[in-house]
Amino acid sequence: MAIARMGDKVNKVGFISTRIAGTDGVSLELEKWADVFKKFGWTSYYFAGELDRPPERSYRVAEAHFTHPEIKAIHNKVYGVTTRERALSKRIYQLAILLKDHLYEFVKKFDIDLIIPQNALTIPLNIPLGIAITEFIAETSIPTIAHHHDFYWERDRFMVNAVSDYLRMAFPPVLPSIEHVVINSVADDQLSLRTGISSHVVHNVMDFDNPPPPPDEYTFDVRQALGIADDELFVLQPTRVVQRKGIEHAIELVHRVGRKARLVISHASGDEGWDYENRLKDYSKLMKVNTIFVDDIINEERGTTPDGRKIYTLEDIYPYADLVTYPSTFEGFGNAFLETLYFKKPIVVNTYSIYLKDIKPKGFKVIEIDGYVTDQAVEQTKQVLDNPQLCQEMVDHDYQLAKKYFSYSVLYQGLRNYMIDHGWLAPDTC
Repeated sequence: MAIARMGDKVNKVGFISTRIAGTDGVSLELEKWADVFKKFGWTSYYFAGELDRPPERSYRVAEAHFTHPEIKAIHNKVYGVTTRERALSKRIYQLAILLKDHLYEFVKKFDIDLIIPQNALTIPLNIPLGIAITEFIAETSIPTIAHHHDFYWERDRFMVNAVSDYLRMAFPPVLPSIEHVVINSVADDQLSLRTGISSHVVHNVMDFDNPPPPPDEYTFDVRQALGIADDELFVLQPTRVVQRKGIEHAIELVHRVGRKARLVISHASGDEGWDYENRLKDYSKLMKVNTIFVDDIINEERGTTPDGRKIYTLEDIYPYADLVTYPSTFEGFGNAFLETLYFKKPIVVNTYSIYLKDIKPKGFKVIEIDGYVTDQAVEQTKQVLDNPQLCQEMVDHDYQLAKKYFSYSVLYQGLRNYMIDHGWLAPDTC
């Protein structure tokens, strides 16, 4: 197997992750990169434990997924403790060798020139996969861009662990053929401070050069399907139900605004349990807020539920919202923030650290809270809801700013310059 070297021109790119499917942030941003590479004349291939990409360019390995039973068992045994059993170390390496063999086959099968691990060398949900990728790079010196979204030190649940040796080795690794890309400047600072690694910041983007099409006939019954009356406000919380999303702040805000309203939460709890969702249901009752969880009728594709109800995409839902809440306490960047601006909806945002450093200085006009719902935020929300002209001025202003800083064209030009600088793309390309 002939492996490309640093500086060689690239034609085929291999994305590697635990899951490349659905609407999670990693999968969405990965495909935006793939769209840019297509304009370069490059072809993208995909390696993961779950895939919804073209089968002829996909390589699926069950053990690459973080939900694989053995991978989950390892995960459950190494966090929250400080010592691991010898047998567990042995099994981790057995799985890593299995995955590394598949990586060799993946690169050989598709004749790949450049690999891009997507968060697989960042957040340690699948430790054997991280070790496998690291050793594969060390053994081949294949040109690599490690695209980092969520580092383990950003999550409390990973801080007490019995795998600090593996985390230092592979999450992320320090190897001469790896270039590192992060999605925000705070991550850039922390990566350098903790590991000495220099990285390049590439923010998440949306296609602001092409506004969304108007709603079609399929979506005209969205409000009815969600049970929202004509005289009710539609408040959308377009996130998963996990604690760092701060959804209790959205519930309090809706209560304090004092209007007839329905708070719609779009996504499920995922892999972090149901305790927080139950807490939100209890809190909604306490605050007398009509909160509904609609992940059963929102998916990445339109369709029909087993009981005959229509399934909508999140893009189908956005145009009908009156207000979007995004009170997260932490985000890697903020895809829902960009989506809200893309659909020109007013947004209430908590001033999480990445927002403060990378987004707010651009000059966006949004409703802010800072860790708790203030009287000022409540009054500003009422003003925006009651004054259509003010609301329109805000969302138009924000759309133009987002187009300037977070559009596909910005990503395209940034990646083009980056690839040319590293010798992977000819200067006269595109």
